[in-house]
Amino acid sequence: MLKTTLVVPCYNEAQRFPLSVFTAFIEQHPNISLVVVNDGSSDGTSLVMHNLRATNPARIQVIDRVENRGKAESVREGMLAALAAAGKPDVIGFWDADLATPLEAIFDMLPKLEDRPTLQMVFGARVALLGREIHRKPQRHYLGRIFAAAVSAMLRLPIYDTQCGAKLFRVGPLTPQLFQESFSSRWVFDVEIIARWLRAHRYDRNLVKTTIYELPLHQWEDVGGSKVKPYDFILAFRDVLRIYQRYF
Repeated sequence: MLKTTLVVPCYNEAQRFPLSVFTAFIEQHPNISLVVVNDGSSDGTSLVMHNLRATNPARIQVIDRVENRGKAESVREGMLAALAAAGKPDVIGFWDADLATPLEAIFDMLPKLEDRPTLQMVFGARVALLGREIHRKPQRHYLGRIFAAAVSAMLRLPIYDTQCGAKLFRVGPLTPQLFQESFSSRWVFDVEIIARWLRAHRYDRNLVKTTIYELPLHQWEDVGGSKVKPYDFILAFRDVLRIYQRYF
């Protein structure tokens, strides 16, 4: 299996962080490492993160930030740390701490990168198909569909779900360019990553289409306690405008 490092951004996750699940997963899969980023939490998240690291210091790194700067910067800092780590990984990615997407989904995603050398990214997609367990609140689902349609039109790419918190990236010469600059948005940085990928390929959309793969997930659960509220969708559209002005 490709050597993989997952970045897990955390903010006030002390009460719902599945410590035992992460611990068992890392113990069972020696080719996978973690970079856990505490984004200035005001609860006991820092202690939980260090307890996790103590179970496997060789493969779990903790970045403990004092100031809260948002999920985008947590992911960006974690991805840069993953790229700079000794024994460089073949694949880096980020995963939501609440495990709305189960960690086992990585074993559906990694084979796509193994089997198709031209692929550079694999994104989880929350598609409610028969035979799958995708549970989203109706309000968030319909707001998400409106948002995804707007983003797809802006990018001029047929992307279904930009905001799923399970994404993998093959490490290559262009990968650092995706994370070197600060993001314009605290929440919809996923859109900005794609915009940067387009820019790196001189906006050749036909080429970019061959490098990104969306994989419908078998399971996704809308976990209670999410930091995203309905009003944030309004802010998300504002951030999309910022991304459009910056890249297009």
